[in-house]
Amino acid sequence: MTATAQARTGDGTPYAARRALVAGSVGNLIEWYEFGVYGYFATVIAANFFTPEGAGDLEALVKTYASFALAFFFRPVGAALFGRVGDRIGRRPTLILVVLLMTAATAAIGLLPTYAAVGAAAPWLLTLVRVVQGLSAGGEFGGAVSVMTEFAPPGRRGLYGAWQSFTVALGLLAGAGLAALLATVLSEDDLHRWGWRLPFLLAVPLGLVALWLRLRLEETPSFRRSARGTHRGTGTGEGGGAPAPETAPATAPPSAAATGRAVALGIGRLMGWSAAGYTFLVVMPSYLQTTLGASFRQALVATVVANAGFALAILPAGALSDRIGRRAVMVTGTVLLVLLALPLLNLLQDPDASAAAKSAAVFGAGAAVGLLAGPGPAMLAEMFPTTVRYTGLGLAYALSNAVFSGSAGLVVTELIKRTGDADIPAYYVVAVCAVGLPALLALRGDDHRRALRD
Repeated sequence: MTATAQARTGDGTPYAARRALVAGSVGNLIEWYEFGVYGYFATVIAANFFTPEGAGDLEALVKTYASFALAFFFRPVGAALFGRVGDRIGRRPTLILVVLLMTAATAAIGLLPTYAAVGAAAPWLLTLVRVVQGLSAGGEFGGAVSVMTEFAPPGRRGLYGAWQSFTVALGLLAGAGLAALLATVLSEDDLHRWGWRLPFLLAVPLGLVALWLRLRLEETPSFRRSARGTHRGTGTGEGGGAPAPETAPATAPPSAAATGRAVALGIGRLMGWSAAGYTFLVVMPSYLQTTLGASFRQALVATVVANAGFALAILPAGALSDRIGRRAVMVTGTVLLVLLALPLLNLLQDPDASAAAKSAAVFGAGAAVGLLAGPGPAMLAEMFPTTVRYTGLGLAYALSNAVFSGSAGLVVTELIKRTGDADIPAYYVVAVCAVGLPALLALRGDDHRRALRD
């Protein structure tokens, strides 16, 4: 059987595909666990790193989110740097490198001295570590999704890609669950003095597990074929092409301009997912505390419920997109967010609303985001050929997250501070989703049936 014929029956053995799924997923779990923990402990970090007197006021929270956003703005740099390496020397060695960097930087946060110990140097040290995290995180997504989708059996690319998003949800849930546990078993004083460090230090054993899995990972068949100079079809447009003869001469990589256009289109298709995901799943705890007066524990419980809705929707959404197409599922999720963001937020603001109703609201918001996150990775992989897939989909994802996720906390908190309008998070989600909807509508309905381009 030729390499191309094998690719059409599933890229590699079922065992290799499952191993690739686990090895690709675990790095995402660590990455988003840490980013979630940073968001959930934003008020504690503000008090320890951004205020001399240790009081986490709104101004310090804005500074904390500025550091949060800065890490996201280094993600595109990491996506370009590691993506180029991954498209040239392989997915496997690049993914090993980025998980090492992410683990080291995350653990470093748990060891950093606070403002009380070293003064103004504390926020600078924190920001430097966040930059390293941003670089490594930028190189994670493109490689992980490339590995998952290039190993995926026919007709299951959406489901395999959805595991990337599902482990994001697991990471956020793990971070929220651990934060809620610490808030329950520790006094507020202990939590602020040393308890907040524990979730960051936990990255060390998680990272060692991820390293072991990735050392056992095979290189993807698509990359091996590309490196040998064969492919199964040039395809047309940004979504893939019709099948070609089994073996054909390799074509030149797409031009920088063509790749740039695909990246820009990818950003448009991801922006609603980025904005809504971080607004409802990460920024929510700080919003509930600083704007609605909820306790730290109440805010974390609400976030766990939202992330549960997100997690439960992802894999069914990815599998459904393998049957009816990426466009149908992602457009449905976007429209739901546009229509429901404000009513859901108003329900949270209502002091007379029951706890069950509020739980249903945040659960529903998370599930709507899951409709975007499930098909999203496969949708991106289908937009780029193997020679630029790691770089192209990584850049689209990183740039979308830098602008619409990383800045979500900063934008929402600053606008609430300036206007006093508690509906700002809903306005932000609705505006970004509405702007990105035309790009999703431009998806071809049969992209999920087409072979990935080599």
